[in-house]
Amino acid sequence: MPANWQIIVASLQELYPDAHCELVYANPFQLLIATILSAQCTDERVNKVTPLLFAKYPQAADLGAVSQEELEKLIKSCGLFRSKAKNIIACCQKLCELYDCAVPANLDHLQELPGVGRKTANVVGYNAFGIPAMAVDTHVFRVARRLGMASGTTPDAVEKDLTAVLPSELWGPGHHLLIWHGRRMCTAKRPNCDACPLQAECMHIKGLGSE
Repeated sequence: MPANWQIIVASLQELYPDAHCELVYANPFQLLIATILSAQCTDERVNKVTPLLFAKYPQAADLGAVSQEELEKLIKSCGLFRSKAKNIIACCQKLCELYDCAVPANLDHLQELPGVGRKTANVVGYNAFGIPAMAVDTHVFRVARRLGMASGTTPDAVEKDLTAVLPSELWGPGHHLLIWHGRRMCTAKRPNCDACPLQAECMHIKGLGSE
């Protein structure tokens, strides 16, 4: 982690003062399902699917009882719909079996649910329950490495890099800041480096950062 991480965070906070989770949800259960659906899919697309989904199946018990075929129809536009439908049904059944149909406020318990990996658990843990967590998706992975904030070559390694130096109160907010920068400026194929306020700090521009 570069010594100037404070400058990077401050610049991103100024650039994106309203950075937040862009999935639309009303409770931890909705966030959990929306995050599972967001794998290899945009938040915008998920937000178009979930209103009807949650209107028809508002609780874990409802969604856990739906047929795979019916759920696949509702979430087909999110991609990977067969595996997502299978995992969502199994996840909801396990929530009702182990946690009285409620989402557990515990990162380890979340990761034990079908369809829930470390990133999803961290997203739900922080946004739903305020648990300090750094979720590393493709945007966080890319931007953190380009800025020289991490050198790990896997999401888990990048998470370890970031949480080793960033204070825990910045793990969740930092996740959102890096995502917003990755979506709006530091994109995968054509980053808008000329407009970026972090040019002086960016290892990618200097040819020292990782893609």
